[in-house]
Amino acid sequence: MKRTVLPRREAVLDVYILILGAMLLLSPWVMAVARGPARADAWVSGAVIVALSAAALLLFAEWEEWIVVACGAWLVASPWLLGFVHTSAMRIDVGVGLLVMYLAALELWLIHYEPTDAPKS
Repeated sequence: MKRTVLPRREAVLDVYILILGAMLLLSPWVMAVARGPARADAWVSGAVIVALSAAALLLFAEWEEWIVVACGAWLVASPWLLGFVHTSAMRIDVGVGLLVMYLAALELWLIHYEPTDAPKS
């Protein structure tokens, strides 16, 4: 008997995170970010997020989602740590970072949440 592998219900969140990472990776060109630290941060963070979410789509591991949450937290804090506050790059990093953290945390919650059938009255 042949077994079919069903996709994880949370996999769509990895696709969304992958798209956000790709947008972040392309943001220095699209938004014409000229500052070195902001540009490098977008490239490196975007590449890491894209690689992790692609890996999660191919072969899921929970630790990948925790690293994505940490990358999102880094994106939120990086404008202040790298000194590009009050720029368009800051708004992009903070916005993408918050969305990535939310989606990865939602996926972690869905992994551990097992819905139960509602009691019939």
